[in-house]
Amino acid sequence: MKNLTIKVEDEVLRWAKIRAAELGSSVSRMVGGMLKKEMTRMDVVEEAKASYLGRQPKPLKRSSRKRYPKRDSLHER
Repeated sequence: MKNLTIKVEDEVLRWAKIRAAELGSSVSRMVGGMLKKEMTRMDVVEEAKASYLGRQPKPLKRSSRKRYPKRDSLHER
């Protein structure tokens, strides 16, 4: 495990110490947990993105044989 030094505003540090005490933890352990949670969340997001982008596109289902309207007619002002 490595040490990390960060700079935060006085008010933020005061809040972090109080919150860590409420959780029965230390500021260091609390920040480490937050960073690990964010890392895990980003891994899940990247995995989902890769899965989605790896799929083959599917054609739109057409219940009728009508053509789609032109873009200009949809956005007339």
